[in-house]
Amino acid sequence: MNYLKNPMVSFCVIAITVASVLFMSFSGETLTPQEDLKSKYDYKDFESAKKCRSCHPGIYEQWSQAMMSQAYTHHWDEIEYFDLAVKHSEAKPEIKDVVDGCNGCHTPLAFMGGKTFPPPRPSEKSMANESVSCEVCHLTQSAQTDPPFNFSYLIRPGMTKYALRKPNVDSPAHKIVTNDFFSTTEFCGNCHNEKNPFDVWVKSTQLEWKEGPYSKEGVRCQDCHMPKGGPYLNALMTKPYDDSRLHLFHGAHDPGKVRGTIELRIEPDIREAEPGENVILTVALFNQKTGHKFPTGSVEDRIAWLHVEAVDAKGKVYHIKVNPKGFQGEEYTIAGDYLAYQDMGLPLGIPDFKGVQRDGIPAGDRIFRMPYFDPEGRMTIMQWNTAKLGVDYRIGPRETKVEKFTFKIPFDVAPGEMSVKAVLNYQLLVKPVADILKVPADESEIKVVNEHSTSLKILP
Repeated sequence: MNYLKNPMVSFCVIAITVASVLFMSFSGETLTPQEDLKSKYDYKDFESAKKCRSCHPGIYEQWSQAMMSQAYTHHWDEIEYFDLAVKHSEAKPEIKDVVDGCNGCHTPLAFMGGKTFPPPRPSEKSMANESVSCEVCHLTQSAQTDPPFNFSYLIRPGMTKYALRKPNVDSPAHKIVTNDFFSTTEFCGNCHNEKNPFDVWVKSTQLEWKEGPYSKEGVRCQDCHMPKGGPYLNALMTKPYDDSRLHLFHGAHDPGKVRGTIELRIEPDIREAEPGENVILTVALFNQKTGHKFPTGSVEDRIAWLHVEAVDAKGKVYHIKVNPKGFQGEEYTIAGDYLAYQDMGLPLGIPDFKGVQRDGIPAGDRIFRMPYFDPEGRMTIMQWNTAKLGVDYRIGPRETKVEKFTFKIPFDVAPGEMSVKAVLNYQLLVKPVADILKVPADESEIKVVNEHSTSLKILP
């Protein structure tokens, strides 16, 4: 969800309600006007993706299975928006414009062409269901802010469509104009960077890339999330292109994309041990695959965690807890029996809501996350209600994190070979939150990012 906000001032000002807003550049020196696109047009000013399908059937089919086509209709997005954000705005009318702004990235056609907010629910099958459609991207001319954030795109509906490629034929349906902006990460940053009313960067995927090693090497978002899939027929009236880009936009919701993101290895300091002896297990995790931090995006929802366990010769399982490092805020990076997310009580209509389990995973596991805190200092998943960010213990691009686990060999352990496995797991949404909100199970499904095993010889 995204919110249009004026960062020129230190207190919260929701800019959706004004016709023209001033934005400060990333350097803090340049002022540029941003055009307010909310309800500026009508639905009829935009084409449905289904019309694009008649000439671009392959691209349409790719898009239709991508999260871009489900940004408004996806079950968790619908629940988060209508059951939390909208209900929150009804209880606190001062955040109504913030909630309206979610549509700027989740359903831009409804944001620009709709006249009532919230838009109709997905079950009503309105044009809001187009989500991030063909028109949204191919009508975008530029970003209006530097850095881009909070649907800062400049869009003009009409028969002129923009793309990176110089066409070799004239389209019978529209004019095609080459726009180099499509090759930039700023194009993606229009929605994959986000500031909330508290002036907090609650999404910063493009900025993470910009600060990392891949930006210096010229590896862009499109290179990983829109890889070349040619030779491919982009349009029926032209020839296949060897360098055609896939429109699948695979990312965090794709288990195949997540799998192998982090390289993982575990090793013991000794290979033979007696009961009562300590073995120090070292796990190294290397982010080999992402140009941004892992996890990224909606990290108020998402966690990755490292689970280590040993199995003795008779099959008995021993869970091994991580060694604390002692850094500030570490308590949010080690799983435990804590309650959190109490601010959900207001939109859910539950007075004196005690919260739900913060983590929902085995206590003592190392969590790679960045906690979000509400104005009362409580951990939250509601990014629009985030007043402060906690320690950022995610894994950066090409970063290696090293974790140690001290395992005291139990006296009742079976002698013989003991296997020890380290598994890095990932969830799009912590399960206790998914359970209370009745989110379909696939959103909290545990995805294995990587795993590695070693062995010990337990002496009698």
